[in-house]
Amino acid sequence: MSLVVMDRSACRSPINPSGGSVPEKTQVLVIGGGPAGSTGAAMLARQGFQVTLLEKDRFPRYHVGESLLPSLLPLLDAMGARDVVEQHGFVRKTGAFYGWGGQEWSLGFDEPGRPATYSFQVVRAQFDHLLLQHARRQGADVREGVSVRRIALQDGRAATATWSTDDGRHGETAFQHVIDASGRAGVLGARQFRSRRFHDVFRNVAAWGYWRGAPPLPQAPQGAIGVFSLPEHGWFWAIPLHDGTLGVGLVTDKHSFNQARRRTGSIEALYRQALTRCPLLARTLQEARLTSDLKVESDYSYACEGFSGPGYFLAGDAACFLDPLLSTGVHLAMYSATLSAASIAGVLDGEVRESDAHRFYQTAYRRAYERLLILVSAFYRIHDGRDSYFRKAQSLSHRDQKDLHLHESFLNIITGTDDLHDLQQDAVGRLHQKLTQPLPGHPDRGLGGHGTSHMMPLPTHPDQATAGYYLNLDPHPRLRRVSGPAPGLPHAPNDT
Repeated sequence: MSLVVMDRSACRSPINPSGGSVPEKTQVLVIGGGPAGSTGAAMLARQGFQVTLLEKDRFPRYHVGESLLPSLLPLLDAMGARDVVEQHGFVRKTGAFYGWGGQEWSLGFDEPGRPATYSFQVVRAQFDHLLLQHARRQGADVREGVSVRRIALQDGRAATATWSTDDGRHGETAFQHVIDASGRAGVLGARQFRSRRFHDVFRNVAAWGYWRGAPPLPQAPQGAIGVFSLPEHGWFWAIPLHDGTLGVGLVTDKHSFNQARRRTGSIEALYRQALTRCPLLARTLQEARLTSDLKVESDYSYACEGFSGPGYFLAGDAACFLDPLLSTGVHLAMYSATLSAASIAGVLDGEVRESDAHRFYQTAYRRAYERLLILVSAFYRIHDGRDSYFRKAQSLSHRDQKDLHLHESFLNIITGTDDLHDLQQDAVGRLHQKLTQPLPGHPDRGLGGHGTSHMMPLPTHPDQATAGYYLNLDPHPRLRRVSGPAPGLPHAPNDT
């Protein structure tokens, strides 16, 4: 495939409101204005590319997923949005507290080697709106109330989008590249290609609400998320927010949820009954009151067969979804958007062959998801209800394991000269065993220092190259080629 250098001198979009006609053509079309779409749009528009973002809702809109990882801060820097988020007043998250598997421990983010010493607990309606407004200020043509109905292919390449507005207008927009960040709706992967494959594992249900009057969690770092396992059927999250509420969510498997609902008679009754089995969290909520209706959502883990192809990139939940246990949802969204923006920029400027860009994106994003899948499964294995139906429901089945790149995951978890022949028998079991053994200098509890930044570091150095390329963030996300094979990834501590 030949390289074509694009002239961007007349392509930069002006800062504009949501009104007016949707453009008939654009260099890059972004579907969806959540963290994935806003991140990709902002990063590309900052470089002068013509970007059109179509979002079906009108922001602000509610979304669950308030606890962010420290590894997002370098991405906020890369898109120029760090100050915007800092100044909003969100709770600073300096760590996490666990009451899990019969143990209690705190995890601080101020240990050496972390991408940042803090993150944020955010009200997602506000956080997502900030990022969408930021993308517009960077020059992206952001249109709210516009739903993408279908992507037309020309000679196998994504080429035009058919859309409709919430006031009844219809039209088409041609593009050179599209980032599908349409969330679980999945315009391309789920709806058109029907390539979404659900895993047997993590078929869970979450029920959550917001409490007022709760004190900070005892013995927890400032602004920390609390994660509490139940003796048999699930776990709770507790997230302090800057509006004075504490978000408290119950996660359990679908089977146990339905049984408890029939037994107790209502979702609120099963939620409150589960709280009685979590003494530490129940004490925290003793003087607090539930001030919202409970929301319920099914969390099914899935991944599309391909994350990119000619003319398109699937980002965030449009490509894959993972259990919320380690708060990786927004990270996967912004991580994939950064990779897609770097890939598209390299192709449009003639620095990277399109086939190489897609190979990099598919490999980097897919492997990151798979490593986190293994990590979450390992965390569930240390649940104290070891013989419960819930624990068994969180175990990777043979079908789940079949398509995982276990050899690469193994090498990214351990060092030394372990006998890799042992991986032929119970590979996931071996990986889980290694994950529960502490890294040097880390405590012997939980995952012993293995965590999200360890399993999914940004590939920003030549020795972290994927498919022959690594990511350069300064001054804008771009792919850089390395020569020769890339060595294994270094260890890094966890940042749940």
